[in-house]
Amino acid sequence: MALKCIIVDDEPPATRILENYIGKVNFLEKAPVFNDSLKALEFLNTQNVDVIFLDIQMPQLTGLQISRIISKDIKVIFTTAYPDFALEGFELNVVDYLLKPISFERFYQAVTKLNSGHKTVVAAQNTAPDFLFIKTDGKNKFQKIFLSDILYVESLQNYVCIHTKQQQIITHSSLKNVVESLPSADFIQIHKSYVISLKHIESTDNFSVFINGKELPIGATFKDSFFEKIEENKI
Repeated sequence: MALKCIIVDDEPPATRILENYIGKVNFLEKAPVFNDSLKALEFLNTQNVDVIFLDIQMPQLTGLQISRIISKDIKVIFTTAYPDFALEGFELNVVDYLLKPISFERFYQAVTKLNSGHKTVVAAQNTAPDFLFIKTDGKNKFQKIFLSDILYVESLQNYVCIHTKQQQIITHSSLKNVVESLPSADFIQIHKSYVISLKHIESTDNFSVFINGKELPIGATFKDSFFEKIEENKI
């Protein structure tokens, strides 16, 4: 039996991503989307819901406040763009905490925690590929690039530059869009202008990451999450 989900988030791009992800997982059932926290509570008072994907920064009532009001039987997965809320979220004993932009891989890791009794199978056609097609100049012109070849991605205002050892590919996109296409287990944002490949890190210090002889800055907003990832793999 599928778990009935609702999404409570006032950002349409975020809700579209979550709806798409939920549709890919065969033990989740899509249910209404709410951009108003009070309307979400009204729904929860009359309908049975198993899981709520809950944005923390909401008008009227925050996600943290909602999580304290709803039934303890409803499993909560927080979603937010602000990493500072993570500690308080976990103190509320939620299932997981997803930092936007959310990759499908990270989403799937979270939902597999919902119920160990469910068979966690995703349709084969939805398996994440190990490559991307990058739009280049000209109509229908794309260049294939393997994720393993990417050193880092740099934001250039309305463009991004994808750096590999062999070449640099510039495409019209935002860094946010690129992040959503990369597996969070292998890539991490370290600065408002840089996303890096963890496997290609040569060394770090308190302020910089070194990749392929290039020094990249670590932004204050991303510092804690980056070094938490480093801690996971240290000896």
